[in-house]
Amino acid sequence: MNHPPFTLPRMTALLKQAVPKVLEGVVAPLAVFYAALAVLGLDGALITAVAWVYAGVLWRVVRRRPVPGTMVLAAIAITARAALGWWTGSAVVYFLQPELGTICISMAFLASVRLNRPLVQKLTLDYIHLPSALLRHERMRRFFARITLLWAFVLLANSTVSIWLLLHQSIGTYLLVRTSVVAAISCAAVGVSIYAFRRVLRRMHTDSPAAAITTGPAAG
Repeated sequence: MNHPPFTLPRMTALLKQAVPKVLEGVVAPLAVFYAALAVLGLDGALITAVAWVYAGVLWRVVRRRPVPGTMVLAAIAITARAALGWWTGSAVVYFLQPELGTICISMAFLASVRLNRPLVQKLTLDYIHLPSALLRHERMRRFFARITLLWAFVLLANSTVSIWLLLHQSIGTYLLVRTSVVAAISCAAVGVSIYAFRRVLRRMHTDSPAAAITTGPAAG
């Protein structure tokens, strides 16, 4: 089967897209919350965390840039988390909620494989266009199923470690260690995913010599 040409972007290009999103969506909110917690206490930290997310939405609206649906959902979620955290007066409750949500997401990943609708494929298509002929290839279908399983266990591992830290360590230690551990596990999984993606494309190219599928230039 011949497939339309597809070139995977260079690693440096992928990192340029991913790093700002990680800093904005993961590192900065934790840093803002911890700084506010140290200076303003729990109530001030909760208010600051909510204000940070809504400031990001407002900044995009003012600059007439599209507001991602995920950011809108994040704003709604953090509002509910902060409200429950304020009501209970517990930072543990505030941080426990997304971990339980992540466990539910990991279960959804597992279920999607069982239903032959791997969620990683859907999420990938939100960022990278893949030709329909490529997606129908059996190797690519197996790839997305396996990578979805990988990420299901990655999410489950991240949440398990995070909940243990949250229940057994101080909030400061939780924020520092959890961020480092989750980043290390997630980066390793991203590396495995990209390597596996390049590998399956090369194999498909070998299966069909006439196909013009490439993995792009070497990562910089």
